Amino acid sequence: MKQTLDSATLGARFPDDFLWGAATSSYQIEGAATEDGRSPSIWDAFAKTDGAIEDGSSGDVACDHYHRWRGDIALMGELGLGAYRFSIAWPRVIPGGTGAVNAAGLDFYDRLVDALLEAGIEPWPTLYHWDLPQVLEDRGGWPARETAEAFAEYTDIVTRRLGDRVTTWTTLNEPWVSSILGYAHGLHAPGVRDWGAALQAAHHLLLGHGLAAPIIRANSPGARVGAVLNLTPIRATTNSDADRAAAHRHDGHLNRWFLDPLFGRGYPADMLEVYGERLTPQVEPGDMEAIASGADFLGINYYMTFTHGDAPDELPLRAALVDTPDMQHTAMGWPVEAAGLHELLVRLNREYPSVDLYITENGSAFDDPQLIDGELDDPLRVAYLGDHLDACATAIADGARLRGYFAWSLLDNFEWGFGYTKRFGIVHVDFQTQQRTIKRSGRSYANVIAAARRASAQAATLSP
Repeated sequence: MKQTLDSATLGARFPDDFLWGAATSSYQIEGAATEDGRSPSIWDAFAKTDGAIEDGSSGDVACDHYHRWRGDIALMGELGLGAYRFSIAWPRVIPGGTGAVNAAGLDFYDRLVDALLEAGIEPWPTLYHWDLPQVLEDRGGWPARETAEAFAEYTDIVTRRLGDRVTTWTTLNEPWVSSILGYAHGLHAPGVRDWGAALQAAHHLLLGHGLAAPIIRANSPGARVGAVLNLTPIRATTNSDADRAAAHRHDGHLNRWFLDPLFGRGYPADMLEVYGERLTPQVEPGDMEAIASGADFLGINYYMTFTHGDAPDELPLRAALVDTPDMQHTAMGWPVEAAGLHELLVRLNREYPSVDLYITENGSAFDDPQLIDGELDDPLRVAYLGDHLDACATAIADGARLRGYFAWSLLDNFEWGFGYTKRFGIVHVDFQTQQRTIKRSGRSYANVIAAARRASAQAATLSP
């Protein structure tokens, strides 16, 4: 593994028009949970459940971005970011889930978009990053079709306001997490454990994307629409037929169940058989056509590879995750394998050709050292970024249609079920004082961006 980012070499390997950014999400950074008319989300409720969050915390304050966004945009400028991926909090915009619009909430995002554009940073809003208004969960949540319809209404309101300035929209962030971790395993909000509800939720999340896409295009003429999936290469524990079949099932569950519908192939036939009639979601006429019409590009969140083996008792997938002690792991316990990112990009380019790809999240949590004289040296994250950017550049050279990269995360933040115990940021946040400090990884990333732009400018001067 590299110990430093060779910024000049890395930067020169990317196309001139490559988009460099960083990402966050509303509940993880905004705070101001009860201010200016915002209503509770499912994460507000879940965080108050005993034992749900490792350190007993919540996103009530988080990074206080709601009040400190101007300074955060200044940090983005210091890093040289060309784009900022953020999410819009549905309960801040429509506190009742449907119906009356909260002007103060919508005004916040209006100001944010204007300030980003003034700073020369492209806004990349995500409409749903897991913070469903609790009132909609009380009415059935994502397992209820009405939530997909409410999402379309919310999309219309937001894009009517911001669509004249925003040219790239993502509808959903990681619907697998929202549905499976939220409704099957109960590890994320709303904390339900019901596989049938989870798969119905997955369908309605995808349907929400499909219903939202034409609304976005109507309200934001010329804009591109995409969805963001967490995608992961799956390894088989051994080369046995049973382990290979288990790995293929888990690939179907995690990857193909969401990829195939987005790109017009419907739900994978093998997975319909795996889930069976009892778990397979109800699909109404026209649903699959709507889902397949929505994606102009694909956002990819990549963090790790998984290794699975045959496990007949692990229903419904009959596959078990196997530990990989021989590999480096992040503080999350996730194996570090940059080669998996290259493999994934090449696979997507092969199996879903002609689709533009963006890395919308990629990053690592490590146990950062303490700040010393206002500096934070995080060599493991520096190496992680270097290796994964190298994998991206190699995939581009191998033909992958990768158009941009967003580091996760701009800021240390509320890390869902782990609370504030895990730090992904390229900017350190002191959660007591809210002081921000760019880490060495952030400086290194900024150097790569600057080197890429220098290489592009130099190439332009040499062009006849």
